[in-house]
Amino acid sequence: MQTLEQLTDASKSAWVTISQWIERARNHCEVIKKDQSSSERELFTMQMPTSSPMGAVIYETGGILIHHGWLRILGSGSFKLPRGLMDWNFSKSFNQSGDKPKYLLVADDVIGGYFALNGGSLGSNLGKIYYFSPKDLTWHDLNFTYTDFLAWALNGDIEAFYQNLFWQNWQEDVKQLDGNHMIVFTPELSEDKTTDINQRERREVNIETHYNASFTEQDKFAQAYSVA
Repeated sequence: MQTLEQLTDASKSAWVTISQWIERARNHCEVIKKDQSSSERELFTMQMPTSSPMGAVIYETGGILIHHGWLRILGSGSFKLPRGLMDWNFSKSFNQSGDKPKYLLVADDVIGGYFALNGGSLGSNLGKIYYFSPKDLTWHDLNFTYTDFLAWALNGDIEAFYQNLFWQNWQEDVKQLDGNHMIVFTPELSEDKTTDINQRERREVNIETHYNASFTEQDKFAQAYSVA
């Protein structure tokens, strides 16, 4: 097991590169200030060095909000996004320290979508990001590495990825939403694919409640289809 000092060698940190990406990002981006003790605990528990992009994001941020908070990339947790990557994955992708995660939840959006790094349970493309879409309740292989995913979040076409899912004045609603909640629709996106997003009823739900409802009742991790 590596010490915290070994994991956080500043001369090898990927944060230098990532922070430059953030400065030049085309998409709106907010880096949430970290809590030092939380960042140290998360990084040490995961045993992930800051020389890796994921380790750097965990150690240097409380999370990153993309596109005015629509997309939440997990860091070490904060008041605004009170879920560290390690804490959030505990009892979901692994049950005790030292377990090999079957996937790793790294980000989510405000409408019930989840981004996860595949450890073998989501499909054949190991080490790549899959997206659980609220439109069909299925995991889709995006064929991104974690680094690719960061680059896409900062500079990709978010509007195209979520085409027809932005409602009028969505930014005001999302601004009021904390990082432990998301928005669900009635009729549900997966059940009614024709009703305009502005004609659907919206309500906030706790993300833990939403996650459990999405994955506990049946094993959707076996249903991963490639869109690469």
